[in-house]
Amino acid sequence: MNTDAAVPAVGVIVVNYNAGALLSKCVGEVLGSDVSVEVVVSDNGSDDGSIEHLRAMFGTDPRLRILENRANLGFAAANNRALPLVRADRLLFLNPDCLIGPDTLARMLAFMDSRPDVGMAGCIVRNPDGSEQVASRRAIPDPWIALKRILRLDRLLPNRGGRRLNLHHEPLPAEPIEVEAISGSFMLVSRRALDAVGPLDEGYFLHCEDLDWFMRFRRAGWTIALVPDVSVIHYKGACSRRSPILVERHKHRGMERFYRKFQAREYPKLFNGLVIFGIRVHFWSRVLADTLSRMFGRPRSGKAD
Repeated sequence: MNTDAAVPAVGVIVVNYNAGALLSKCVGEVLGSDVSVEVVVSDNGSDDGSIEHLRAMFGTDPRLRILENRANLGFAAANNRALPLVRADRLLFLNPDCLIGPDTLARMLAFMDSRPDVGMAGCIVRNPDGSEQVASRRAIPDPWIALKRILRLDRLLPNRGGRRLNLHHEPLPAEPIEVEAISGSFMLVSRRALDAVGPLDEGYFLHCEDLDWFMRFRRAGWTIALVPDVSVIHYKGACSRRSPILVERHKHRGMERFYRKFQAREYPKLFNGLVIFGIRVHFWSRVLADTLSRMFGRPRSGKAD
């Protein structure tokens, strides 16, 4: 870690797109951390007053910089655009609807200091009611996991072995462990690892760019770790409520890109065609379900598939 006293202990990048008052609350809690911080908010053309509110609250704080992209560049591109503005050797990629505690960063940095092999670390991500969020602990999805989820076999046969995507129902580990994937809402990254692996893939607009990163970090020999005795609160979906169908479109495009990039070479062409077909059918089933719920006045639950 950089020993220059003028360099903050951690640089926090927050990509904002109409997160409302949560953005100011998120940034305020980061600025209240026990360790020195610098914060870059990369705004994707928000029009909900969230940036104006942020400026009114913290605009004079020299630790905060606001990067106005004036258009929705997507999650990966907005994060990457902020990278040159961050000086710290540790970078936290934090969602604007994610709230941390005063000692969160200090505890995470202490863990990273003790494990030079760890290129990225996450913590337990909780819902506002305190329950563990679905994507807090998870595996990298593969075609079999996807098939089980689409056919609801993981719900009908929850205890029948095999890999599961989400691990939040399992007991918390007693100490930090190596994992395949963490929540993309809170990713603490080593500068050395970032320089070796490269930035987020801007071919993704929204969703799956974090899974892409996890694959690349692990393939480059870096450990991804989960610190179970640290937790944050995530108000999931604050930036995606306006256009749920558009979000689903980006999510499924991301799934297809991820599969083609990392997994398709392991299977024959016919199987690959079936997987891509399944992803697209799943998208249109979500569109149909959303349309019917709107027609009949029954909003979807918002639970993840």
